[in-house]
Order: sequence, then C-alpha cells, then structure tokens
Amino acid sequence: MTDQMTDHLTDHRRLGRELELFGTDPLIGAGLPYWLPDGAAVRHSLEEYVRDVERKAGYRHVYSPVLGKREMYEISGHWAHYRDDMFPPMDLGGEQVVLRPSLCPHHAVMFRSRARGYRELPYRMAELGPMYRAELSGVLGGLTRVRAIQLNDAHVFCTLDQVGEEAAAALGLIRRAYADLGIEAARFRLSLPGGGGKYVADPGMWRRAEAMLTEVLDASGLEYEPAEGEAAFYGPKIDVQVADPAGRESTLSTVQVDFHQPERFDLSYIGPDGARHRPVMVHRAIIGSVERAVAHLIEAHAGAFPAWLAPLQLVALPVTDQEVPAALELVRRCAERGLRADLADPSRGTLGARIREARLVPYQAVIGPREAVDSLAAPRLRDGRRPGALPVPELVDRVAAVAASRSHELWA
Repeated sequence: MTDQMTDHLTDHRRLGRELELFGTDPLIGAGLPYWLPDGAAVRHSLEEYVRDVERKAGYRHVYSPVLGKREMYEISGHWAHYRDDMFPPMDLGGEQVVLRPSLCPHHAVMFRSRARGYRELPYRMAELGPMYRAELSGVLGGLTRVRAIQLNDAHVFCTLDQVGEEAAAALGLIRRAYADLGIEAARFRLSLPGGGGKYVADPGMWRRAEAMLTEVLDASGLEYEPAEGEAAFYGPKIDVQVADPAGRESTLSTVQVDFHQPERFDLSYIGPDGARHRPVMVHRAIIGSVERAVAHLIEAHAGAFPAWLAPLQLVALPVTDQEVPAALELVRRCAERGLRADLADPSRGTLGARIREARLVPYQAVIGPREAVDSLAAPRLRDGRRPGALPVPELVDRVAAVAASRSHELWA
C-alpha cells in the first residue's frame, strides 16, 4: 500500500465522516465543526481524563468568560501583537468587547482578584475553555485548524525559584498523557523569537525565560531543536510536535515561561519579608486544542481507539431475536458501570455482518441460546481473540477494569 493510500485511509476527516464523529455544514460556517454523539463521547472522555490528571497534580479548575474588553487585550499585549488573528471587536454598551484569542489574560485577572501570600505558590489554575481565532479560510481543515477552539489550558503562578520545577512537572504530565493516549511526540522544539515586530521588546526577559526552558529540556534528557520565529509574542516555549501518517507536523502541547503578563497586569504576592513580589507565569497545555488532539488520535489509531476512549466500548450481539432480552440486560449492566454499550440486534443483518460492522469496537459480546439460558456472553476482542464464554457480571467487570486503568491491552 502506498504512503498516499495510507494517508487517505487514516485521514481524520474521512474517518470522522465514516465513523460519524464530527461534521461540518456551510450553514454553520467554515472552521466550525459540530460533534456527533460518538465524537462527543471521545471528546468527553479525553476532557475528563485531562481534568483528572490535573486535579491529581494540584491544579484547581476555573471557568472564565469567552468575551473580554478590548482594554484587557491591550494590557496583555494581544491587541498590539496578535490582532490579525483576533475577531473584530463588538460594540456593547459603549464598550468594545472581543471573542478571546487565549485564556491567559482572564487567568491573570483572576489571580489578582485578592491578595496572595508566598505560601499559596505555586498557584495552579486550569481550564478547559473555548477561545476563538480568525483563521483564514485557506488554512482551515477538519479538526486541525478551526475557528472555535476548546483549549486545555493552565497557568501556574510561582516564584522565580519554582519556575524550573513547575515547567519540568508540566513536561512530565505531557509525556505521561502521550503514553496513556497511545501517541508519540515527533520531536521537541525550543521555540524562540525571530525578526520583525511581533514579539515583545524586552531582551533581558527573553534571555531569562530561554535559559530556564533550556535548563528544563537539558535536565529531561530529551533531544530538542531550537526554532526561531516560533515563540509566543510574550515569551519562548517548549513545543511538543506530533506528525500525521503523511509526516506533516503540528504543535499539540506547550510549556511557556512568561515574565511579560505578570508585569503588564501588575501581579504580585506577599513574600516572607512582607513586601510585594512579582510572580512568574508558566503557561502549560497537556493536549492543547481538544480538536487537534482528537484529530491526531483518530489518525494515530485509525479509528480503533483504546478501550477507555472508544465511543462505543462494547456491542451486544444476540444471535436471534430470542436472545435480545439477555443482550439488553448486558447493555444495562454496562451502563450501570459507566461503560458505553449498545445492542446490535438481528434486524441489522446477519451475525457476520454485524460483527464486521462493529470491527472497531473493542469488545463484541455474542449471545446465543446457550449463553442466554446460563446468563453468559461470548466475548470477541477487536484484535481477533476469543477468550471463551463468561458470566455476564464477570465480563462487565473485566471491561470496566480495562477502561478504568486506561490500559492499551484489551484483556488481562
């Protein structure tokens, strides 16, 4: 099979349509995909995974508005350095508001909502929140480049001495998530400023931030490449690059060190000496854009997601109509355990046809006359194995255990 054919077969846009994960419609607009139930199930599982990992790492979750006054983005520097990627301001009650292009200004304002002491630092604030970018029509495509983005974002407000440890911990969370999701980084990049006026003019700030991220990368033992012209306008960043089956790269995850916005928003904490001190802001995204992450997962797994992420985890296959009640009982037990299960009854075709239709589902449970009488189900795994008939409660327990462990193995 040629690379071009492989690329077509694993293209997330084609698979997204075939598997009914997401779609687009001119009436909704370009770059604004909608999520169908199976795609929403994958997205929900991914978002819950990220929230769980962040909670265990000491992050506290917040919500912030998708709109903000233009003045806030003038303070943050987005208006001066990022305006071309923002939607035009809207006049509202004598003020101008914009759809936010990032979450960091909101989080900076939330940090300063009250006085904070050094014992509260590092203060880790996380949000899975929408943001909007005025991407040109020519670069839009599937889920990888969209105009409405659900971002897995977080900001750590910390002392200067805590920056290295927090940035290293963020990089560790990213590497762990990739292992859990079954994806690999193509390379790690230290993204630095380039020429032109798109970057904040503060050479000392850039040198300090670059030195900190370089130290984190060197200590991690990872190979990385410097890339001029790829930094955020306010600071350098570690970019984790992923590649699609055709070798095209995109940035999925980032770690950034920011001295600029704490200064612009006059952020402070009270130190042990009783004086005000300026915190440093570490920006961190484990999976970055949820849309881009799902696109990469679709292509990396060719639609055969790990069991914990799969939109449908188990399909019950009664051989005849007589076994439908037993199959429905299996589906009910799965639902009680939080598993996504469905019934494929004989009206949908022969048993062989239904098995082929469910080829990407991790677990198929066949129920014939003997199984129905004895409350059994005969599992067929996606990889072709057939462990043999099991009592329904045991089968449900095994599937639930694999899903809860986020294992990539289908059968223990």
